[in-house]
Amino acid sequence: MYKINLLDTTPAGGFGGFQFIFLGLMILVFWLFFIRPQAKRAKNQKKFIEELGKGEKIVTIAGIHGTINKVNEDGTLSIEVSPGSYIKIEKSAISMDWTAALNKPAAAEKK
Repeated sequence: MYKINLLDTTPAGGFGGFQFIFLGLMILVFWLFFIRPQAKRAKNQKKFIEELGKGEKIVTIAGIHGTINKVNEDGTLSIEVSPGSYIKIEKSAISMDWTAALNKPAAAEKK
């Protein structure tokens, strides 16, 4: 009969270095494809919100279209949604993508 020792914990091969390199490569790929683009997008969104000013046409993430009437000190905006109708929204509620799409045809007409 064969005698099997279950307490023998010696590794079967010399793959310890390979596993360490593989783990490092996985972390690098995860950072390149997930963390870095998300951080870059957040930085662009923050810059976009900081540069907003009176008279700019915007679209909120809820789909409300309006023109900035006033930039408040508390991080909110007063926007005019129709002549004489104003609402107060948070700056973070503005969609960068939809606002850029709204203003893109206007920028193309100026050329």
